[in-house]
Amino acid sequence: MSLPSVEAPPGAHVQIAFDAQRAAFREAPFPDYAQRKRDLRRMLDLLIARQDDICATIGSDYGHRSAHESLMSDVYLTTTGIRHLLQHLHGWMAPTPAPVGLALQPGRAEIVAQPLGVVGVISPWNYPLNLALLPAACALAAGNRVMIKPSEHTPRTSELLRELMAEIYAEDQVAVCPGDVSVATAFASLPFDHLFYTGSTRVGRLVMQAAAGNLTPVTLELGGKSPVWVHPDYPVQRAAASIVAGKLFNAGQTCVAPDYVIVTEERRDPMVSALKTAIEQRFPKLQDNPDYTSVAHPQHHQRLQHVLQDARDKGATLVEVNPSSERFDEGRKMAPVIVQDATDEMLVLQEEIFGPILPVITVPSSKEVASYVNERPRPLAFYIFDRDTSRVDELLKRTHSGGVTVNDTLLHVAEANLPFGGVGASGMGAYHGKAGFDTFSHHKAVFRQPRFNARFLLDPPYGRTVERLLSWLM
Repeated sequence: MSLPSVEAPPGAHVQIAFDAQRAAFREAPFPDYAQRKRDLRRMLDLLIARQDDICATIGSDYGHRSAHESLMSDVYLTTTGIRHLLQHLHGWMAPTPAPVGLALQPGRAEIVAQPLGVVGVISPWNYPLNLALLPAACALAAGNRVMIKPSEHTPRTSELLRELMAEIYAEDQVAVCPGDVSVATAFASLPFDHLFYTGSTRVGRLVMQAAAGNLTPVTLELGGKSPVWVHPDYPVQRAAASIVAGKLFNAGQTCVAPDYVIVTEERRDPMVSALKTAIEQRFPKLQDNPDYTSVAHPQHHQRLQHVLQDARDKGATLVEVNPSSERFDEGRKMAPVIVQDATDEMLVLQEEIFGPILPVITVPSSKEVASYVNERPRPLAFYIFDRDTSRVDELLKRTHSGGVTVNDTLLHVAEANLPFGGVGASGMGAYHGKAGFDTFSHHKAVFRQPRFNARFLLDPPYGRTVERLLSWLM
């Protein structure tokens, strides 16, 4: 007699993996330096060995993704981040001595970086390897076990990620949990010791709500509308070249991509012309150009077309940059579009664009730039093109953003010694390098009382001795 099959509830496997990791962590709650070093080295060696497979698989999910962009963003930035962890891990793990005040001497104090336990990582589709494995590597460096929920919009890459991690880790150490929204919902509801999410602000709110039920601390990397300011004294062609390089990397599908350009009114037309020229020089063809990436999935392509139609209907001027006058009837490539005369009522200035669309907006003078940026949600990145250091420093003081690159774009994210994270609506918390190690560690305060001490002087019954001692200490 056979029993009827019972379908497991959505996401049941993530609960099983979580239980296994929690049990394994309780058995080995503080991996030593040698173990953590081996864990990171395995990941590094595997990514280098399988880099061609990784780039090809991401490209198949996108329809077309520049292999060089995959190599730079998903492979190189991940491997260089792991190398940075390996280089500094021993020092970060060492207890940090802390000074002891007069009242508690001759005691000793120190801060110990302790692993949190089981860390959850929810990663997006735009950099499907880097944004899954770099947080995971930081968590492993801090001594944790890691579960990864990759995006359903890059299913081939998610499956490859699962296979790669299964080659080098037991599931009770690193588990990859592909699946749809039901799996993501179950994943976010687990009582992780820390939950790390990269993606949209809308979904970030849902992730934070789910985590709140377990009082799970979260790191949210959310993106937002990252502005570019080009001062009137800065060469417009030079600025345009850097802006186009940052904007069209991965077809604009980057959380820190320049979202809109701010110039003074008399510089608008020269800026639009310079941007158009910079695009044409770098991408004389689009459709069959191996360096020009597609929009990653159909729903996103449709959203971008809707954003353009909304701007057109509300009076914006759209400048499509299509040097070879190609048609895009098939596939998901789309020509870059510069948007003039955009207003706040348009989606193009309300939503993070996340594609090859670039509004150019104007302010009366440079004095209005800080106010314009500050009146909007705090961005993940801010790009300032100005050779006057004092003006740059003043703008840095008067505005908030997750990070800044001066006289270029994107590069602050590539430096492993800098923390990467948002502020306000663009996120909370940070990672990369030491910031990542700290995010996934509990910095435990430890006080060591020596055998011979004066603690008894403060014990009850209280009297004149305590009063005199406190008076002296204060």
